[in-house]
Amino acid sequence: MKYSFVYIMTNTYRTTFYIGAITNLEKRITEHANGTGAQFTKKYNLKDLIYFEKLTDVNQAIDRENQLKNWHKDWKINLIKKKNPKLETLKIM
Repeated sequence: MKYSFVYIMTNTYRTTFYIGAITNLEKRITEHANGTGAQFTKKYNLKDLIYFEKLTDVNQAIDRENQLKNWHKDWKINLIKKKNPKLETLKIM
């Protein structure tokens, strides 16, 4: 089964967030780390993965991405802290 992911990237100071949806999370995180991901992540140096959700359908991932993008920053932080209380950089390998 092929999975899709919704993920949140941030900077060292955990002040700016990027939300994306993708089918190959490992590849996409590497792209962000190398500065070849989205221009927004490159501009704000968002290289740390702090949250992701694994979904079974790409349309679910896109819907979830859009939902999270409309959330207030505090809501996003609370969501992240449920799975990653210390806002640590996650490893996906």
